[in-house]
Amino acid sequence: MALHHAASGEIIDVAPLGASHRETISTTLIRVDNLEVFRLVLPAGARIPDHKQPRTCQLRGESTVHCLEGALDIVVNGRQHRMQAGKLIYLAAGETHAMMAVTDATVLVTLLSP
Repeated sequence: MALHHAASGEIIDVAPLGASHRETISTTLIRVDNLEVFRLVLPAGARIPDHKQPRTCQLRGESTVHCLEGALDIVVNGRQHRMQAGKLIYLAAGETHAMMAVTDATVLVTLLSP
């Protein structure tokens, strides 16, 4: 079964998950040639180790991480930032980054290709 990705003009609900956080899985919301948007659902304590978009990845350009709910620490090129709901960070192409959920957190990640 193919996953549903939003079509042009389709409204997508990215409201905080609240009580349904633990039952919700991470999912790609939009995927087209030069853009991917996905909701990443992280339980408290979850870690995403240092990484960057590899050169072989189709989407290896700039990205943003927008904290929709909860709190997470994001480390960009060795510098740690605390993100809480409503905060957004821009990552230039090729920047190494890592994340750790301080509380249950949901983030919206946008990846652009060059």
